[in-house]
Amino acid sequence: MNLVKHGKNISTVEVTNISKHGIWLLNGEKEFFLSYEDFPWFREQTVNSILQVQEISPGHFYWPELDIDLTEDIIEHPERFPLVSKK
Repeated sequence: MNLVKHGKNISTVEVTNISKHGIWLLNGEKEFFLSYEDFPWFREQTVNSILQVQEISPGHFYWPELDIDLTEDIIEHPERFPLVSKK
């Protein structure tokens, strides 16, 4: 018995926590912390807009309501990508 349809992309990415310090993103078995210091675009957004994350390709995340896209590399090594939005 085969219960899984092949070829269907099932995104497992989700925001698991939002705090005054940042957000936690879970993708499969990997969890990432996005501090507001490194990712200030999330600081004053609504909970709903932060929760609406999509994995548009493996390791590439997009928040359509915020027009923010980040890769695992950017999240894990923000110091390599010093361009930060000024609010």
